[in-house]
Amino acid sequence: MADATTDERTADGQPALKRVMGPGLLLLFIVGDVLGTGIYALTGQVAAEVGGAVWLPFLVAFLVALVTAFSYLELVTKYPQAAGAALYTHKAFGVHFLTFVVAFAVMSSGITSASTAARAFSANFASVFELDLGDGIGITLIGLAFMSLVALVNHRGVGESVKANVVLTCVELTGLLIVIGVGVWALGGGSGDFSRVTEFDTGERSVVGGVIAATGLAFFAMVGFEDSVNMAEECKEPRRIFPRVLLAGLVATGVIYVLVSISAIALVPADDLSEGDTPLLKVIEAGAPGFPIGLFGVITMFAVANSALINMLMASRLVYGLSRERVLPPLLGRVHARRRTPTTAILFTTALAFGLITFVGAVPALGGTTALLLLLVFTVVNVAVLVLRRDGVDADHFRTPTVLLVIGALACGFLATPFAGRPTEEYRIAGILLAIGVVLWFVTVLVTRRTGGRPASFDPQNLSGERPAGPKN
Repeated sequence: MADATTDERTADGQPALKRVMGPGLLLLFIVGDVLGTGIYALTGQVAAEVGGAVWLPFLVAFLVALVTAFSYLELVTKYPQAAGAALYTHKAFGVHFLTFVVAFAVMSSGITSASTAARAFSANFASVFELDLGDGIGITLIGLAFMSLVALVNHRGVGESVKANVVLTCVELTGLLIVIGVGVWALGGGSGDFSRVTEFDTGERSVVGGVIAATGLAFFAMVGFEDSVNMAEECKEPRRIFPRVLLAGLVATGVIYVLVSISAIALVPADDLSEGDTPLLKVIEAGAPGFPIGLFGVITMFAVANSALINMLMASRLVYGLSRERVLPPLLGRVHARRRTPTTAILFTTALAFGLITFVGAVPALGGTTALLLLLVFTVVNVAVLVLRRDGVDADHFRTPTVLLVIGALACGFLATPFAGRPTEEYRIAGILLAIGVVLWFVTVLVTRRTGGRPASFDPQNLSGERPAGPKN
């Protein structure tokens, strides 16, 4: 039998991607992809919505993510190819414009996620170096400077390998385990107030309404698992290993998030935890005053910095791929002659991030918009599984119980509506981003027709090329 890592070729005769990821590396990739800015930056904002029971929205968000993960499992084992949601949408509905909107929504979620990380980086930077910048122009300027640095690294062409992702995962995981350890220490020493974990403070909302609103925000911390399907062509035996590895990775991160949120609220009251953008730094200060807070701040900065870098790498490559497929203007597909990086796509995505950091800025709005965009994508994916049931394949694959597909579609769809307590601002941000994409799409179509050409056949598998590994949220 030919060596699968060297002799496999695609249908068009091109060499296939090298299959190097076994169960261990795939598990670390998934855990590292989910861990990131969400839990580091939004724990306090979730507490502001629900009070001491801050762990409950994270648990509910985990369950919704888990149901959607089952949908991805059926699709990735049925079609073990890269391109993720765009590919599944295209196979299910065959509508190029819908495929484009889904792809652009994924790109936009990367930019809003990176902007969230930039704001969190700024807040932690100011805390570590004891800079009195308040919440205004100083934090914004640091965020813009940080995003400029990310753009320069992106332009230079630095991509994170799977081995680098292992290191990043260990750093991020270490920070969260420190928080859990501090919570356990406080419990043993009697210094924490664990009675707060059952207290609800939802303001004018009912308990159910408060939990739903907080879940919509906490969902930002659970996204990232969907990126793993883009690694299907680089996994060994994806149909066999994906189900158990993806589920194990999600369960592990879900348990970590619940334990972190319990530790946080036991050591810091909800009102204090919700102030500012550095909630976990407050937890360490309260539970372990002797711990070098600067070290933990650096860990946090490292975690959110890599979230921003990977998301901007993904977003710029996706814009480049859309341009290459002639569904966005050709200008966005230009490549630097020496660096071989998509220069104009990097500038375009960075400009969008600058606008978000400058005119939105607030972590909850940016994180909530990321969750909103991906909830819309997940709704489409859940429906796509049902549609693709009529498309048989000559291979054994994971089959998700139909009831879970329906629950996933309804849950994600509901959490994306105003009935889930989402602020109007999130819809405005998401709408502006998607409107920019639609305008560019129409411009491309008009220019193509005016010059006598016609749009190319849209192949979603060519959207992003080689995708770097790393955290999503």
